[in-house]
Amino acid sequence: MKFNSWTLTTMKFNSWTLTTLAALASAQSNVPLVANQSDPGLLADPQRAGPTPELVHLFYDLWPTGIAVSRSGRMFCNYPRGLDPTNIAYTVAEIFPNNTERAYPNATYQTPPEGLIDDSTNPATSVGNPNYLTGVQSVVIDPADRLWILDTGRTATPDGTILNASPGGVKLVGVDLTTNEVFKTIVFDTMAAPAVSYFNDVRFDLSPDLTSSGQGLAYITDSSSVGLNAIVVVDLGTGEAWRRLQRHHSVQGDVGFVPIIWGEPVWNNQTGMPTADAFNFGADGIALSADNKELFYSTTGGRELWSISTALLRARDRNAELVARAAVKYRGETGFKDGMETDSNGMIYAGDLEDNSLSYFNPVNNQLSTLIRDPRFSWTDTLSVGFDGYLYFTENQLWLSPQYWYGRERRVKPWSLWRIKLPNGGTKVTQVV
Repeated sequence: MKFNSWTLTTMKFNSWTLTTLAALASAQSNVPLVANQSDPGLLADPQRAGPTPELVHLFYDLWPTGIAVSRSGRMFCNYPRGLDPTNIAYTVAEIFPNNTERAYPNATYQTPPEGLIDDSTNPATSVGNPNYLTGVQSVVIDPADRLWILDTGRTATPDGTILNASPGGVKLVGVDLTTNEVFKTIVFDTMAAPAVSYFNDVRFDLSPDLTSSGQGLAYITDSSSVGLNAIVVVDLGTGEAWRRLQRHHSVQGDVGFVPIIWGEPVWNNQTGMPTADAFNFGADGIALSADNKELFYSTTGGRELWSISTALLRARDRNAELVARAAVKYRGETGFKDGMETDSNGMIYAGDLEDNSLSYFNPVNNQLSTLIRDPRFSWTDTLSVGFDGYLYFTENQLWLSPQYWYGRERRVKPWSLWRIKLPNGGTKVTQVV
């Protein structure tokens, strides 16, 4: 906290001030209580709203972020090594009964033979091996019921320093759930994924008429901590990728933004930093409209929701970037959030981290509604709409991580996975490919 001369002056108490305050406190303590003053029937925050959520899974070991649920009900989760320096086990797992998890598709694929950190560079960097997973931030089931794994290519040192990515590390991996085998690996070059990038979340449009390959596109948020934020578009057939809206104000956190969760201001104040910084992280949550014509996104550094036509993001002509930047739409303040998700009714769901709740946004009339509220919720990280009509979401207490409390660990295991039935028969948006 920074103190100016006025602050320091007002904090100086002389003996008269202290004596006076003590006398006032003593006098107040002798005032008799009004009858029933301890419970006068005043209106209070009920802290809960909506239906009762179902607890699906508890995480007693590794710290999770993403969740993905297949048509058959298989559940997958990821554990980002870039945000958890203690994780040397695995970064993607399948969830099983009795609160157990198992490395997926296997443990070997998640253990680069050269290790996770390349000490031959100065400074050290994350290992960039295209044949192994490094630090996965997101897992997503696409509309064709395939699992996609988004690897940031970044890991962290024991003190929590996130190391830059190396060529070969940042990638998008597709897994066939019928064979449990990798069917595609798209490795991003440094133009699409600079070393300081942090690919956060991804959504898919598998419409065959979008590209010459007919395999569709993916849209990715880059929440780079150094402000190099953008939306990345990738052709799933050719692997070609390009950045849009880089450093546009809509993909960057608000200057000076500080969220308040459970009554506590949350600052970005890592160990060794002389002062606390604002919580102004960039593009994070992402969701496609049910018809795939509009992309919605938000930052983890503000409360705003933004959208843009996907046709403008796909455009490759020389003026495409300028046109896209001019066409971004502000959709209003919809709460401080992390991940987002869309259902078949076109509703866009997200957590409201400052309100212990989940809400949904109707793009037709810009109306925001509360879905559920529960005091056990604080950081709703990732949401996944299942084919079964449930909304699944992880609660991982990210805001209590050491980097926000001068190195002090405040998270308390277990972390949790929940689900709630979607309203009005909502379910997962599907496509035939």
